[in-house]
Amino acid sequence: MSYHTEDLDANALVQLYKNMLKPRMIEEKMLILLRQGKISKWFSGIGQEAISVGVTMALNSNEYILPMHRNLGVFTTRNIPLSRLFAQWQGKASGFTKGRDRSFHFGTQDYKIVGMISHLGPQLGVADGIALASNLKHKNEVTAVFTGEGGTSEGDFHEALNVASVWGLPVLFCVENNGYGLSTPTSEQYHCKDIADRAVGYGMESHIIDGNNIIEVYTKVKALAESIRETPRPILLEFKTFRMRGHEEASGSKYVPQEFLDAWSKKDPVINFRAFLKEKDVLNEAEDVLIKETILQEINTHLDIANKAPKIIPSVAAELNDVYRDYEYEAITPNNAQTKESRFVDAISEGLKQSMERHSDLVIMGQDIAEYGGVFKITDGFVEAFGKDRVRNTPICESAIVEAAMGLSIAGIKSVVELQFSDFVTSGFNPVVNYLAKSHYRWNQNADVVLRMPCGGGVAAGPFHSQTNEAWFTKTPGLKVVYPAFPYDAKGLLLTAINDPNPVLFFEHKGLYRSIRQEVPVDYYTLPFGKASVLKTGNDVTIIAYGAAVHWALETLDDHPSMQADVIDLRTLQPLDTETIYNSVKKTGRAIILHEDSLFGGIASDISALIMEHCFEYLDAPVKRVASMETPIPFINQLEEQYLAKGKFEDALKDLLAY
Repeated sequence: MSYHTEDLDANALVQLYKNMLKPRMIEEKMLILLRQGKISKWFSGIGQEAISVGVTMALNSNEYILPMHRNLGVFTTRNIPLSRLFAQWQGKASGFTKGRDRSFHFGTQDYKIVGMISHLGPQLGVADGIALASNLKHKNEVTAVFTGEGGTSEGDFHEALNVASVWGLPVLFCVENNGYGLSTPTSEQYHCKDIADRAVGYGMESHIIDGNNIIEVYTKVKALAESIRETPRPILLEFKTFRMRGHEEASGSKYVPQEFLDAWSKKDPVINFRAFLKEKDVLNEAEDVLIKETILQEINTHLDIANKAPKIIPSVAAELNDVYRDYEYEAITPNNAQTKESRFVDAISEGLKQSMERHSDLVIMGQDIAEYGGVFKITDGFVEAFGKDRVRNTPICESAIVEAAMGLSIAGIKSVVELQFSDFVTSGFNPVVNYLAKSHYRWNQNADVVLRMPCGGGVAAGPFHSQTNEAWFTKTPGLKVVYPAFPYDAKGLLLTAINDPNPVLFFEHKGLYRSIRQEVPVDYYTLPFGKASVLKTGNDVTIIAYGAAVHWALETLDDHPSMQADVIDLRTLQPLDTETIYNSVKKTGRAIILHEDSLFGGIASDISALIMEHCFEYLDAPVKRVASMETPIPFINQLEEQYLAKGKFEDALKDLLAY
């Protein structure tokens, strides 16, 4: 192996060696502890240390790195106290996730490290968001993100590289090509010669680097990072390396031909570099022994600290309290009493505009939202008012944009993402339910993101532009779900959603956009989450609804003035105002829940169960649920009318009252 060290002095060379040796020695210790049953799992990076160490040393300490589970060298080179790493692997409270996630599935703002999730791909888009924040704040910082060659087959890889290229983001995409995705060889993963070849399709610079040569990794990445700081742009790096142990220890490596293992063992980055340093008289045997003894002492000392750290004591309150970032709602009333008649769509637009004015770095992202103003014209004129840096058209890539919003949040910037239609969230489902929803619970990193979700039927748009899919998210801890029915509520709740540091899915029924008008305060104001609105009062029955279904219920009551009902507009589904529901049901003795979603698995089922559990002795009749048909939503009007719950509600209400 050839090392070109002309520009590095002896101290730098020895430091590179020390930084590689430390994760190697830690791993050797962890493999012993694994066999002793003292840690639960281990993903080995033996043979790949030069990549983690070289990349980390090439970056500044204030620049973010997004590593994988084989990048122990990233964590040790950033000088994270070993006792905390050991505690993390033991599931101790003094680790980084309070026992909630394992191994390297964590991040730490203190060391500018953002750990992976098991789905691999999302962190690539998250890196885009962090790098976008660097551009917006003119910080001239590089973001490095790791993946393996297996992860490059995921759609997130394509989306993240495409966004980074289109937006000129300062990201180093570091692909560790170690030959196998678990047991699947590269010949069964992709067909191009090198992964670096893919960069051409994105108009992106790429380089192939010997991942076992610490000098080549460090010097090339350092030069590229310096160049990126001067001229922000993404670069794809393919590090050729090899994984000398199994995907994780339990899986072994019998699927690897012995000649591969023999050939790559001769390229060991630590052993070869040590031999080079000794050959060049940069390091002698006594110095090497002292380095090893010092590292071993550090390992043993910190293991002792971690071993003595108390085990997790389960606490229901502690678990529930960490699902969301603490947020103290600020009730803001309009400065004056001036109102204007506004359509639902106008209230949303005005709320966004006033939030852009209030939060000077708030970013809005979505397809066609810039000059075109969005398909519903909600952001019309925003580019002229706030500029294209903050009002950003995106490629068609929901996953990468949701991930980029997460990256912005990590870097301290709020964002609003417009899903052109809520149906399209399926293309970004993974980062919503697995990244945004879980990050605060896992490692105390909030997702300051609002996803706007134009939804709903009654507009003859068919199965892929008409769904109301809130139930996919109300059951996911960590997300907040808002679904207003009136312009006044839409504006006030949207302003609260943007203020809230937690991820919020904000459902906007398209059928209400231009059909519902209301007097809405001109000034900025907020409305609380988890507080339903009682629109009508009566003693006969409690009607619970949200979104367009609220209007269906009110129309039915208008047609039957003798029916005296409490009408509850939930407004938010997560958090849910159970107090208002229970108080009403205890008064009326009857409850009917109406929503546009199909019945099975809809939120009406949970509300019905809650009423049965908490109000059973007050009920004079079974709780009734009314929902749309158990089919996809059809296109043609007569089929859509048959599908929707609206046409079923009147008869269901009469049956309940007659029970």
